Amino acid sequence: MKKTAAIILCTVMLCLLSGCKSEWTVGIDISSYDITDFYYTYENINFNAFYQRYRFYVENGKQFFSYETRERKGEYGPATEKDVTRKGTIELSSEEWERFFDHIKGGTVVPRKESVESGGRGPWLYLYWVNDKSRNQVFSFASAGDLPVFEEYCSGLAEGK
Repeated sequence: MKKTAAIILCTVMLCLLSGCKSEWTVGIDISSYDITDFYYTYENINFNAFYQRYRFYVENGKQFFSYETRERKGEYGPATEKDVTRKGTIELSSEEWERFFDHIKGGTVVPRKESVESGGRGPWLYLYWVNDKSRNQVFSFASAGDLPVFEEYCSGLAEGK
């Protein structure tokens, strides 16, 4: 019993000393300069199939936003490349990138856990950052009210507003 307790205590201490974390906070653990990719994906494969992807990313030191919308009105999905109704990429100003960061600030990032229960419509949110050691990261907004505001910002960027 004492040996088991000692092993558990050592494991916990080692984890604490090595910086072992299971959750990171955007704006505290992850700065706007750390982000390399952020994906938002939503898909409905039921009637009036729909697919939406927004991506914020850094390439060659520049910050970009890309978007793709696919629609199959009156049909079941999945929506495919031939169903694209809107697609584009824009380079973001530093102000636009900081506004994006403000929308996700306070959200959390945890390692992805594969599950047979995964799926649904989404949205699926993934944030990749400099110190994530190449693991896929699942993002969650700080509050449920942040998601629609973020979606509105992305839609406005895609429409050139």
